[in-house]
Amino acid sequence: MRQLLLQLMCRSVLVVYITVPFLSKAADKPNVLFIFADDQCYETIGALGYTDIDTPNLDRLVKRGTTFTRAYNMGSWSGAVCVASRHMLITGRYIWRAQQASNLLGGPRKGKNKPLPNQEAKQREFDGLWPQVMKRQGYQTFFTGKWHIRAKADEAFEVARNIRPGMPNQTPAGYNRPLPGKPDPWSPYDKKFEGFWKGGRHWSEIVADDAIDYLGMAKKDKRPFFMYVAFNAPHDPRQAPKEYIDKYPLSRIKVPENFLAQYPYKDQIGNPHKLRDERLGPMPRTEHAVKVHRQEYYAIIEHLDTQVGRILDSLEKSGQADNTYIFFSADHGLAVGRHGLFGKQNMYEHSTRVPFMAVGPGIKAGAKVEAPIYLQDVHPTTIELAGGKPADKVEFHSLLPILKGKAKKHAYSDIYGAYLGLQRSVTVEGWKLILYPQVNKARLYNIEEDPFEKKDLAHDSGQDKRISTLFARLLKLQKEMDDKVDLKAAFPKL
Repeated sequence: MRQLLLQLMCRSVLVVYITVPFLSKAADKPNVLFIFADDQCYETIGALGYTDIDTPNLDRLVKRGTTFTRAYNMGSWSGAVCVASRHMLITGRYIWRAQQASNLLGGPRKGKNKPLPNQEAKQREFDGLWPQVMKRQGYQTFFTGKWHIRAKADEAFEVARNIRPGMPNQTPAGYNRPLPGKPDPWSPYDKKFEGFWKGGRHWSEIVADDAIDYLGMAKKDKRPFFMYVAFNAPHDPRQAPKEYIDKYPLSRIKVPENFLAQYPYKDQIGNPHKLRDERLGPMPRTEHAVKVHRQEYYAIIEHLDTQVGRILDSLEKSGQADNTYIFFSADHGLAVGRHGLFGKQNMYEHSTRVPFMAVGPGIKAGAKVEAPIYLQDVHPTTIELAGGKPADKVEFHSLLPILKGKAKKHAYSDIYGAYLGLQRSVTVEGWKLILYPQVNKARLYNIEEDPFEKKDLAHDSGQDKRISTLFARLLKLQKEMDDKVDLKAAFPKL
């Protein structure tokens, strides 16, 4: 009997010895709050001084943390740029391999006679998704809002609420408006148009409600949390309460510096009649129409900012803020009248660049980093913060060396861009080369001196060597990315 008691005591001690350090290790890990906007251009943060817009809560993140002023999205394999951006984010893979992952996760679409994916390979892909990796690091994972991934959010996350489609419902009155000399048939605050108002409460407010409620729930759990809070805003239909619209009278709205009535190559880059984004405003563009759409854009962004503030305040009140890393970004930008374009299906800065702020223990306050990054770098960054290792197939890079001041060199010397088979770009040391392979057209911009890309230097013979150098860099990136578009055939002279 005595011997049995000694054995049981030894086993008890052994259990304590194994279990306590594990719980302690989990408790020591930081929380992660990732807030994700939809269609938000890099220039729409008031504190950064680009635009006359009020974003006091996003400004809080700028002041409290480090802002990456050149955060990019690579582009898209479909007209729905958000789908590609989010698949890159959730898988951690570059664009064309993220497309392969998307196909594997979702299987063939309706009407497509393709074999079903290998189920074991599909499961491996699923197991490597961002929230799954965080879960294995001991995190309780939470999601609310826009998903748009070819996997089920309520299976990828432990807690998932109000999983939304790609965008709120649309109405015909919201397109091709406002027309010159005619009354505007649509209102951003009239709830009869549904959209963000469908269900009776604005979707951005519901997302904030979900996040706030979860913070109370997470406080009762011993595990750290990983929150993926995905707003549909400021995607169209760009709706906000009237008081937000009233803050931006048209007299306050400036016509963009690079306004054009129509983009000279709009037909060649897939924009004019096929893309829903481009049909929101009339063609040719008018200054009045652009100002109205920007008014609604700024208003829904400020309304989003208010919801972000509610979440930040709730985090502070919960007592969990000091051990929480916060990241804010968006899936891509938006033209809203720049270059005669309304959407994001182009390679200009307004459409490929996004806000990106990081706040948390050890991250320098009020700092700005000009080194280029991809927004999807947040994926491996958070996994490293969690003490883990990203899945083997993750290609994006952790930002911790930069955030902790330990980076000897930055991860990306070249920034790659692609849209379908219609557009390619490379950005290197302040210069951007854009190519339209279908029509053998090149455009060149010095984005350091010409940040709004108004002056195309491709026809300047003094830039021939630069174009050739950039072209060679793009070809190298294509090979690294598994990009199959034959640029050599399209541009034999380059």
